[in-house]
Amino acid sequence: MAQKKSEFDKVFSAWDILVIAFGAMIGWGWVVSSGGWIESGGVVGAALGFVLGGIMIFFVGLTYAELTAAMPQCGGEHVFSHRAMGSTGSFICTWAIILGYVGVTCFEACAFPTILTYLWPGFLKGYLYTVAGFDIYASWLAVAIIVAFLIMMINILGAKTAAVLQTVLTVIIGGAGILLIVASLINGSVDNLDGQMFIGSSTGSMLKHVLSVAVITPFYFIGFDVIPQAAEEINVPLKKIGKMMILSVVLAVLFYALVIFAVGYILDSSAIVASQAGTGLVTADAMAKAFSSSVMAKVIIVGGMCGIITSWNSFMIGGSRAMYSMAESYMIPKVFAKLHPKHKTPINALLLIGVLTMIAPFAGRVMMVWICDAGNFGCCLAYCMVSVSFLILRKKEPDMPRPYKVPCYKFVGAMAVIMSGFMVCMYCIPGSGGNLIWQEWLMVGGWSLLGCVFFVLCKRKYKEKFGMLVELISDEDAATLMPEAKDEELDLVIDRAIDTVLARLGAESAQA
Repeated sequence: MAQKKSEFDKVFSAWDILVIAFGAMIGWGWVVSSGGWIESGGVVGAALGFVLGGIMIFFVGLTYAELTAAMPQCGGEHVFSHRAMGSTGSFICTWAIILGYVGVTCFEACAFPTILTYLWPGFLKGYLYTVAGFDIYASWLAVAIIVAFLIMMINILGAKTAAVLQTVLTVIIGGAGILLIVASLINGSVDNLDGQMFIGSSTGSMLKHVLSVAVITPFYFIGFDVIPQAAEEINVPLKKIGKMMILSVVLAVLFYALVIFAVGYILDSSAIVASQAGTGLVTADAMAKAFSSSVMAKVIIVGGMCGIITSWNSFMIGGSRAMYSMAESYMIPKVFAKLHPKHKTPINALLLIGVLTMIAPFAGRVMMVWICDAGNFGCCLAYCMVSVSFLILRKKEPDMPRPYKVPCYKFVGAMAVIMSGFMVCMYCIPGSGGNLIWQEWLMVGGWSLLGCVFFVLCKRKYKEKFGMLVELISDEDAATLMPEAKDEELDLVIDRAIDTVLARLGAESAQA
């Protein structure tokens, strides 16, 4: 196994990794899909569904937390799966997660200009052509390409620059969400919950509708796994990396659940149905009613736009680091392992993803929905393989230093494998409600074929170097991972809160 010192600059603080992970999970769905969630499960039922879905991701997140702290190396899934399953398993796992990251960035490039039409209905100018029923305009394309270029350049200019952008936009998202929640509590009414707390006339029916929401929620939590991709660039204690990852999942669950409750508390069932049939932006309409001002609806839309950028930015970070790690192991062309001489960012990987993101809008929004769904399948497959790697490494390398160690690992690992495997099955089983359509399977097949080409060509070209895992030579924690003194009190509060949750989890699972 080859060794080297990290070439990345350690620029991410605890706050940076928290907003990167949280921002990746909070996209545009909370603005456009809240009405559908409530119609499917009811206000309390939908919120409960998100809590249940969050529990699924929580178990997967625990495995990531331990592995990231134990192997804080760029590439995340690539390193975990390689150490547990070898080069072939690592190739499949990492190639799958890259599909997920690229799929999201391409989708967001199409979603951003689409949202502008909600703010400025006259924005669309210069009709060009139609793809799968979606009309493409010159103004729409121009905005998509310009924003994609800017995000690519921000990432090339340095990880810290991208983190600053992420912080600003995440604060805006959080501010918009908090405004909605507070305003709904002040101006809403418990009477609006009548008839829409749960859907169904019996306990069994209600449970079925809650589960119908729960099974789709993990797809809204994809993104916490960006943290392991940039592990070499994180300047916090190793134990804390895992805890911040879990905290980001908890915060995302709370955000979604509280937004759902706020919408149902301010809008009754008839108002939600009318909003769904009208703009479709139920959350924005709830904000307008809470403040008795149509202008406030645009505040939520702007918050949703920021959510698009934060997801886009996070997955650009994750995708480029995953490509870098594969190239460093000679699994894809070595050119993608090049770092910018000044900014220490994987420039060629960022350029490739950036160019793909700029090309994607030409295919139209419908095709991007297909590639995003295909990408979600790739993410879920990678989650399952990482969860299996977690169990393998606990048995294979029990003495591996684990700064953050998950309690009751057999229970946690088994639940993570079952939950992530269930998500993969949802995509594969016809009629499951989340299964891929043939166009999406075509994209998965095409990406798999490209992976096979890289696998064969790189194995022939690089021979024994193919699949070589480059291990970092660790610096002393005291020299490289010293937390700032001003953060100690906040760190202590966070540590105690997360330790309490994990202790209860361990106690309950032990009793079980």
